[in-house]
Amino acid sequence: MTQKILIVTTNADKIGDTDTGVWLEEFAVPYEEFVDNGFMITIASPKGGSVPIDPKSEDKKYEDFKPLLLDAEKLDTIDYKDFDALFLPGGHGPMVDLAHDETLAKIVSYFASANKVIAAVCHGPAGLLSAKTIEGRPFVSGKKLTAYSNMEEKLSKMDDKVPFSLEDSLNMLGADYEAGIPMLSHTVTDGKLVTGQNPASSKKLAKEVVDLLSCSNIGKE
Repeated sequence: MTQKILIVTTNADKIGDTDTGVWLEEFAVPYEEFVDNGFMITIASPKGGSVPIDPKSEDKKYEDFKPLLLDAEKLDTIDYKDFDALFLPGGHGPMVDLAHDETLAKIVSYFASANKVIAAVCHGPAGLLSAKTIEGRPFVSGKKLTAYSNMEEKLSKMDDKVPFSLEDSLNMLGADYEAGIPMLSHTVTDGKLVTGQNPASSKKLAKEVVDLLSCSNIGKE
């Protein structure tokens, strides 16, 4: 049976007065890896429709992936229990909408309780902040993970524009946050949770998701 991955993207095109959206590499690289390994992909966002792309992430080598972002499904219409993995790409957009989205929080909580794969890269882990365990604790509490670091925000000159520090917010909720070298590939896997620190982590994160799904599929028809 073909396994299914739900990719949830941002609809936010501004962070303050700065253009933002999904970071194209963080969508395109995992998408390609997932498709190449035979997984079915559904793309959704809180509002559905066209997904904004952060203009700073525009790259000709990812041009063919842009049409995939023209008509995302509306998140609250998705039968999320039908999916085997959830993936949240970054860009600063998730800081604006995914961090507070009640439907996404419900989906993350379900995936956690069902022991399904949850993955997020860069600012994608902002979409994990509102999720709770069945006991009512923050989903990220006690989880080993990574995400875009405070140092990387400073290096990208976004530290004075973001609505909150993602690193600090994860730590305040009890996450076991781990930062690697800024701007270099760094991923952390804790059970079925896979996180990547920055755009350079996209490929490695995707491969780890594929490995987890492949292992979970052993013995299935």
